Amino acid sequence: MDERSQRLRLARTEKGYETAASAADAFGWNRNTYASNENGNAPFSYRKAKEYAAAFDVRPEWLYDAAGPMHAGAEAGLVRIIGRVGANPEGSVLLANGQEDGDMAPVPPGGTDRAVALRVVGHSMRGVADDGALIYFEDQRTPPTPDMLGHVVVVELDTDEVLVKRLLRGSMPGRYDLESLAGSTRQDARLRWAAHITAIIPPFQARKVIRLAG
Repeated sequence: MDERSQRLRLARTEKGYETAASAADAFGWNRNTYASNENGNAPFSYRKAKEYAAAFDVRPEWLYDAAGPMHAGAEAGLVRIIGRVGANPEGSVLLANGQEDGDMAPVPPGGTDRAVALRVVGHSMRGVADDGALIYFEDQRTPPTPDMLGHVVVVELDTDEVLVKRLLRGSMPGRYDLESLAGSTRQDARLRWAAHITAIIPPFQARKVIRLAG
């Protein structure tokens, strides 16, 4: 899968369509053609990128060649706060797909236009990130890599849950144990993607840098 097709898949999943087929049906596209565009078997043109971008509310320049921010109106040097994490012992990420409040935060050091942030709520992540902190990661939706083992990362399971957990090797290839910061370890989970945490901004500083919508 090339980077253009990966961006298309990211745009589709962020818009809330769980499968390529569901997106194709929603917008009247040929299922096979769209699936081939998304899996990289058939690269799509800039003209097609504009059509997909309009459907998924992203910028066509970003979709086609990664130029500029993903979303129209995104300000240079700012990234979206896409949800909350740590509101319960499971360390669940409450993603607000299509319902974001529009709050923004500065791009972290070394971050790219794919960076996003999570706001920590509550004290279930004490010792890693306290209530009010910001957790950043690169929203690339790629499979786990060996260098993530033993580290606290952001993951999405095949059950649609997005969690912040310590990633451990499972009992068989393709399975992972997810160690909670406060709570039980989930064993042999199947993951859709995993992402390194790239920065954590403590609560005092986070309050100063968050730009509230409106």
